[in-house]
Amino acid sequence: MIEPAAVLSAVCQAISSDGRDEAAAILRRDYPFTPMAVIKRRYGPRESTRVFVRDGFIDRYSGQRLIFPPVLRVISEVLPAEFPFHPNWKTDVTHPAYNALSATIDHVVPVTRGGRDDDSNWVTTSMARNFAKMNSTLEEIGWTLHPAGRFEVWDGLLRWFITFAEGHPDLVRAGSIRQWYVAAKEGTDLVR
Repeated sequence: MIEPAAVLSAVCQAISSDGRDEAAAILRRDYPFTPMAVIKRRYGPRESTRVFVRDGFIDRYSGQRLIFPPVLRVISEVLPAEFPFHPNWKTDVTHPAYNALSATIDHVVPVTRGGRDDDSNWVTTSMARNFAKMNSTLEEIGWTLHPAGRFEVWDGLLRWFITFAEGHPDLVRAGSIRQWYVAAKEGTDLVR
């Protein structure tokens, strides 16, 4: 296999000498684009919360403690200037904790690589690690799977969120926060 950077170097040389057809042939032969099928994921707040609780809110790729996602939204609602949020997570107007500490689900074996889309292949990770891993396998990027944490030791501030939401019902009326609240209540029922 030819190193990808060497392939792109050859493509650039062909383009520079007006060899567009040659450049295209090099790409097709040595570094072809194969679109990956978009597969709808089958998890939402309930399934995600179940996995977060199972994994003890530990990033299974780094071992770092993570935060239950709506906790960050609550902080942003209460302290918008100090903890800003943008619905599209624009980095210039969103606190970095959203990317670094917000728990999310990742497929250990990417679905696009034949992995299952169920909790046997789901792990808790941060948005940053999820993005860094993309469609790679752990072996390809040299990562290992850290052991799950224990919910009794670190709950990702899930219990705090339930208590705060119950004392501030106006927050729970909002669509996504309401979904996370219902999921949080069900999640704590799993560990009783």
